[in-house]
Amino acid sequence: MIRVRLAIICVLAVMLWPADAGADWHFTPFVGITFGTKTTVVDLERASEATKVIYGGSVSLLGARALGLEIDFGYAPGFFQRDDGAQLVIRSYLLTLTGNVIIAAPRRWTRESLRPYVVGGIGLMHPRSDDVLDVLEVNSRLLGLGIGGGVIGFFTDRTGIRLEVRRFQNLTEGADGGVAFGATRLSYWRASAGVVLRR
Repeated sequence: MIRVRLAIICVLAVMLWPADAGADWHFTPFVGITFGTKTTVVDLERASEATKVIYGGSVSLLGARALGLEIDFGYAPGFFQRDDGAQLVIRSYLLTLTGNVIIAAPRRWTRESLRPYVVGGIGLMHPRSDDVLDVLEVNSRLLGLGIGGGVIGFFTDRTGIRLEVRRFQNLTEGADGGVAFGATRLSYWRASAGVVLRR
């Protein structure tokens, strides 16, 4: 529970941080893939190593200057399940919720062309896996770190696109309902594309 509370505090701190007076809200639903996964969490079907589809969204506050803030959510269904019908795992997913700081190229440099940025923050990582025998359940809540970068560009005053690559890894152990070989380790990359709605 301490880890969950710390993750919630980090997300709230980002939400309450004073923003640039001229900052815009960006609402970005996205779809992407996971790759390069490495974990010691029990993975009965060795499925997490495969590329997985991930869905999510972010809400960010980004102005003309370099500094911005973001809340990011990601959900990868079937993270510990294969598509070949092995069926040792009956349900699984990986969920992340992080509060982040964005450092972007100032708008005066890029105008409305592609605007590069880097992003990083911490929050919750929640891997879940239920097996058919109900003996190796994974249900961990981990404090996680996410770092990455990408570009944002706009087609109109209100609509644009965001392309991004971000890496996630856990910072804490998963003693609360996690089964792992040795110390709990979970890391992966996420590549995503999203539509940005600016307000």
